[in-house]
Amino acid sequence: MSARAFRFCVSGRVQGVGFRWYARRAAQDLGLAGRVRNLPDGRVEVAAVGDPEALNAFRARLREGPPGARVTRLEEEEMSAVPDWDGFTIDR
Repeated sequence: MSARAFRFCVSGRVQGVGFRWYARRAAQDLGLAGRVRNLPDGRVEVAAVGDPEALNAFRARLREGPPGARVTRLEEEEMSAVPDWDGFTIDR
């Protein structure tokens, strides 16, 4: 299977609860590359690249979130280009 890339925007109680670190750990566990950052409006933006099955599992983990988080909405869009990222970073 060829790699695919998605951008997710996670809404709810997702800042100040370790969500970015949770997303990075989940991505690393699943062999995904990408980035995660807090948005000024209180959401968290996650971009991930990898195997479609791993992305499905990642999507499920984002919906769950870490302890203390409450995800109320998960928006996603497939990215037209697949970035050549190495690793998964937390952007400030």
